[in-house]
Amino acid sequence: MATGETSMETIQRGSTLPNGDIYVGNFAGLVPHGFGKYMWTDGTLYYGEWDTRKMTGRGVIQWPSGASYEGDLCGGFIDGSGTFKGVDGSLYNGSWRMNKKHGMGTMVYANSDTYEGLWNEGLPEGFGKYTWADGNTYIGNWKSGKMNSRGVMKWANGDTLDCNWLNGLAHGKGFCKYASGACYIGTWDRGLKDGHGMFYQPGSKMPCNLEVSECVTDHDVSSASSSGNENINNGLLFLLHKLCNTWRIQSLFHRPRRISNGTAPVFDDNSGNHLPEESSTEPLRTDECLQDNGVDKVLVYEREYVQGVLISEKPKGHDSGMPDSSTTQELTWQKQAGGPMETIFKGHRSYYLMLNLQLGIRYTVGKITPVPLREVRSNDFGPRARIRMYFPCEGSQYTPPHCSVNFFWKDYCPMVFRNLREMFHIDAADYMMSICGDDSLKELSSPGKSGSIFYLSQDERFVIKTLRKAELKILLKMLPKYYTHVRAYDNTLITKFFGVHRITLKGGRKVRFVVMGNMFCTELRIHRKYDLKGSTQGRSTKRQNINENTTLKDLDLSYVFHVDKPWRDALFRQIKLDCMFLESQSIIDYSMLLGIHFRAPHHLKTSSSLQNSLEGGISDSDLVQYEEKSSWKGFLLAAHEPGTTVGGSHIRGSMVRASEAGYEEVDLVLPGTGRFRVQLGVNMPARALKVREDMNTELENPDSIEEYDVVLYLGIIDILQEYNVSKRVEHAVKSLKFDPLSISAVDPNSYSKRFVKFLESVFPEQY
Repeated sequence: MATGETSMETIQRGSTLPNGDIYVGNFAGLVPHGFGKYMWTDGTLYYGEWDTRKMTGRGVIQWPSGASYEGDLCGGFIDGSGTFKGVDGSLYNGSWRMNKKHGMGTMVYANSDTYEGLWNEGLPEGFGKYTWADGNTYIGNWKSGKMNSRGVMKWANGDTLDCNWLNGLAHGKGFCKYASGACYIGTWDRGLKDGHGMFYQPGSKMPCNLEVSECVTDHDVSSASSSGNENINNGLLFLLHKLCNTWRIQSLFHRPRRISNGTAPVFDDNSGNHLPEESSTEPLRTDECLQDNGVDKVLVYEREYVQGVLISEKPKGHDSGMPDSSTTQELTWQKQAGGPMETIFKGHRSYYLMLNLQLGIRYTVGKITPVPLREVRSNDFGPRARIRMYFPCEGSQYTPPHCSVNFFWKDYCPMVFRNLREMFHIDAADYMMSICGDDSLKELSSPGKSGSIFYLSQDERFVIKTLRKAELKILLKMLPKYYTHVRAYDNTLITKFFGVHRITLKGGRKVRFVVMGNMFCTELRIHRKYDLKGSTQGRSTKRQNINENTTLKDLDLSYVFHVDKPWRDALFRQIKLDCMFLESQSIIDYSMLLGIHFRAPHHLKTSSSLQNSLEGGISDSDLVQYEEKSSWKGFLLAAHEPGTTVGGSHIRGSMVRASEAGYEEVDLVLPGTGRFRVQLGVNMPARALKVREDMNTELENPDSIEEYDVVLYLGIIDILQEYNVSKRVEHAVKSLKFDPLSISAVDPNSYSKRFVKFLESVFPEQY
């Protein structure tokens, strides 16, 4: 093929087209066809094959900037296999589609970083390996040019992090193996350790299944990468297949902040080439690894992190060489780390029940949605206000065929719940997609004390709970007053109900469900959950039963919470209104479900905070420091901007106002995380003060009280228990043995007063 200079001379002898471009080559009639050379007026040159006016086949493109491409084209686009050389010296060799990298390919960046793997629309997506110039590597999945889903990061010094990833940051459960031989198994949140985990010192017995990924990383990848460009595809596909078969610790990883190695986000330069930003791929800090000094014989520690800061550590056990203890510990960790729920799959005991529920909800929501929205009437309430339908497997005139079992479906008070969903701004299509989409529901592995089973939609917006017949009757009985109360008080903390249904299976077995809003549907990790009733009898949790998924009780609470005075006033005003409603319905045994997201202790935070908080267009003038009279500085509050915040999935009502912001509506700004809409019981900033060690132990040194910035989530749950004859008997019997005021079963008026009084001690007023 001729050089650039020769080609230019040849084209100059050719004819000039009306638009000023020049073409020399074969024609089919009046259009280029076959081999030819074409130069645009901007100096871009193509020589290669043509097919009826369009570049199709093999060819070479040279741009005036110095960039070039050699390979396949189709229909005038770079499409197929080819090599692109960037003006900055970068090189891509692989598959293309419609001018974008797509498929299998290898990119060598200008800074000598290398990516080898799958691409989609110009960005790494799928399985691939990224190697930094300093020797650090990442092998795993990518999405939109960032590390996403499962993957392994290995540093040049031998440290390895094997976990889930989200937007280029470690996010979810995983394990880190240090070059020293130490290991940490736990949870990461946006790149930072967050929550409970197990730390194994060098020399301790670690779970054997943690060795698999290291073997894959060291051996298979090196062999795959050394096989040459023509074997890249087979090598990586083999590696992906082996990883899928050998990563047996996937049950450890349940949910998806900035890792110390840094990541390489991808961006476009002017030439259309994709380059990684300069990133400091520093190895994991090993100063947090406890070294065996020959004196300390405890080799395994249970740790708790908050936003990357270690806040507690205690020995888990002694490594005495006894395999039973180590094995028990390993199994215990796997059970706890797997999360409190499991996805329902085909063959699961709840599989057909889930299919029936999804079919029924899809049918009734689709049937009621086209009906014009109107005010509810008295005949919209009660057990007779219902939709009934039979769903045979083969389908019917009114129902589609399905692969579940035959069942009868009943939907209670459809118009009422349709209005409730509208009231909470829940779109009918989103509601159906959340519960009835292609994704399965998740079943909580720990049923409630009542025996009810809980299911969670895949997007975690909705909780579905099985009901006893008596609970269904109470709900339908109180529904008119509930509807009136919820409509009158936008900021009510009472459970949000969105649907009540019943499935009747073969043999007459009846299963009743209620669909509720999940008050913990948030991007923030909930570190502690408490179920608070205000009673003391039986309101503690055995230590051996506590793990990161446990919902703790009244006597387990070791903190009090200080919130801004206007927020506290609004909170207790609403709690008292809600309790008055429940008392009017003779309801007891309800509780305040409290979720706590801890922020890192302020004096231990790294120096990265404020700059990250300014992302997303938040200017310095917008920020209002949320400060109290003491010397600490906590959250950043910004003047509320509609459309810029993250709220709950089913939030309505007015926002609360902050005194520090001149009693204006504010958003909560969390550095590196986002901007959240502050409402009553949702995204509420507070300060947590630890006032005792545990339920039976006071603080050794009351002068050194621990303080944390926290974000609170609150809601009143379990509101379907009447003070009936059985509860009166329970009260009489237990009163013979315990203090009558300490037991849960008391009359509604006493229950309401005790409930409010207890919460006032949890949220003390500040003077």
